[in-house]
Amino acid sequence: MNDLTIFREAAAHRGKRLEYFTIAWNSLEGLIGIGAGTSAGSISLVGFAIDSLIEVTSGATLLWRMSVDGNAARRERNERLSLRIVGACFLTLALYIASESVVDLARKAAPERSFPGIALAVVSLIVMPILSRAKKSVGDSLGSAAMKADARQTDFCVYLSAILLFGLVLNAVLGWWWAEFASSKLVNSFS
Repeated sequence: MNDLTIFREAAAHRGKRLEYFTIAWNSLEGLIGIGAGTSAGSISLVGFAIDSLIEVTSGATLLWRMSVDGNAARRERNERLSLRIVGACFLTLALYIASESVVDLARKAAPERSFPGIALAVVSLIVMPILSRAKKSVGDSLGSAAMKADARQTDFCVYLSAILLFGLVLNAVLGWWWAEFASSKLVNSFS
């Protein structure tokens, strides 16, 4: 085995570990977000949670892609399919948030305060930038457009966390229920 093969195998192994972490973290984030968002009636928090579950799909796709990194033909086929799956995940999120936010605004459904949602957004703002940098490093090492796209999706989660936090805090502190709607629209504009 030459040095390049050993380096590539190590990078693919690191990529697998990152995707296992992505799947575990985003599963937890999604479950907490759905519970807290449903409880508070927060479309932006539920949208954030659905994005987390979409990232689970993306993580599983990248894990599948990393599993065949040693086989160039299979790697390229999985790379192309992985890029399509990640793109479909983004579209799914955008459609959900657009439809739900319009319905909630029309009903003037004011969400309640969600302190668990605020905590979730803060923790995500800490974890996600670190995860994204690690994924970008692996994507660069492997020349993987799919891993780089997954890192961009993780960056997207950082933006969503900041937007979510802003809307939840405005609602909790000032009672500005419309901030939830504005946050969900911002989340959708990034989708």
